[in-house]
Amino acid sequence: MKKILFVTSEAHPLIKTGGLADVSGSLPKALSELGEDVRIIMPNYQAINRTEEVRYLSTVYVNNYAVNILETRLPGTGVTVWLVDCPEFFNYPGNPYVDEHGKPWANGAERFALFCRVTVEVAMNRSWLDWKPDIVHCNDWQSGLVPALLSLEYSRPAIVFTIHNMAYQGIFPKATYLSLNLPGQLWNPHGIEFHDMLSFLKGGLVYSDRITTVSPTYAKEIQTAEFGYGLEGLLSYRKDFLSGIINGIDSDHWNPETDANIVQTFNHSTLNKKQLNKAALQEKVSLPVDKSIPVFGLISRLVEQKGIDLILECLPEMLTHPLQFVLLGSGNKGFEQRLHNFAESHPDKISITIGYDETLAHLIEAGADIFLMPSRFEPCGLNQIYSQRYGTIPIVRKTGGLADTVIDTVPETLNNNTATGLVFNEANAGTLMEAIKRSLILYNHSKTWKQLQINGMQKDYSWSKSAKQYMTLYSHL
Repeated sequence: MKKILFVTSEAHPLIKTGGLADVSGSLPKALSELGEDVRIIMPNYQAINRTEEVRYLSTVYVNNYAVNILETRLPGTGVTVWLVDCPEFFNYPGNPYVDEHGKPWANGAERFALFCRVTVEVAMNRSWLDWKPDIVHCNDWQSGLVPALLSLEYSRPAIVFTIHNMAYQGIFPKATYLSLNLPGQLWNPHGIEFHDMLSFLKGGLVYSDRITTVSPTYAKEIQTAEFGYGLEGLLSYRKDFLSGIINGIDSDHWNPETDANIVQTFNHSTLNKKQLNKAALQEKVSLPVDKSIPVFGLISRLVEQKGIDLILECLPEMLTHPLQFVLLGSGNKGFEQRLHNFAESHPDKISITIGYDETLAHLIEAGADIFLMPSRFEPCGLNQIYSQRYGTIPIVRKTGGLADTVIDTVPETLNNNTATGLVFNEANAGTLMEAIKRSLILYNHSKTWKQLQINGMQKDYSWSKSAKQYMTLYSHL
């Protein structure tokens, strides 16, 4: 049994802004079920959903702050969570990265630097907890100073650093570095300095024993200028210590056989029942109820990364075909308005819901025939996995985790029953439209279509599979 300290800025269901929280809520649980001794450490934000008992453990003194370490559990699991409690930094309304008005915290660097320093005290067993980890597993830039500071310690634990999205690097001016009072030997081009700025993320990439990211293809992509954001050289240099492990999904929450959010549960041997969810979806979003018309679904942030502009370019041509389009998401106001305009002029074909609605998200996954995910980049992506589970055929661009989890439909993959979706290469409207037309042709071949659905529904995307890959990685350390 290994002792693992899992360092994160968010964990579902305690607090969530994105995919990092899903991983931090699921991976430690899966590791613990496989017999590892995992403890999560995260800041004690005001906004945490407190459902379990919280108790005081100890106080550590860091940079003139008295910081309490509190203990609770990850709800619904046996996993211990240690909360870094420093009211001066964390006891304010808002989320981990922005205040209640949606503005990034002015003292973001100070907040996470303090969190990293306390984590180092815990990792070195100097916080009166009588527990020293074998492995410290850090996630994203908010924990990037942990590997850097641990590099200066004698007999430190092994360090794994996971990148969930290279686009967010925690970069701050040199003045911030000076005010944080960090050890001088870390400030150099081979350390946390990045073009005369402080880069938290670089601390994780330089000083960790192993770097992972959330899909094998993304691990290759971030070694290129297009996806590396200026750190591709460093990542190429460390490529022997870099690997990709696909995120699992919460297979209890996203399970068509038990999903309480949908009208009719089903599985791969009762696929005809999926039609009842389709009819319920059409009815809920006020589209004509018609089982013969293919329904395209999309659940996404409405930003360029997700390829929403490509869909907007395709919509005029899509509308010449017999199909319906159901979208749930929010983001760029310009995209929202253009989507609304299409929906207003074609109320029998398009339904747009701005915002997020968990029940509708499940109904779209269960009721749609085809799911659109034309992302420009996608470290892992989850909706293409949910779609396969629910017998909904994904159309994805060949990038990141999408390339690793969806197998294109070609004669060979049809023959050996591995095809699970439609994959296109270039991030442009023409290639996306070709994939949409291919899906419409396949949709009319009901036997082939059903085989694609069954192929996807039988794949294993559980966290235990991913957790075993992390355990293998840990054991090599």
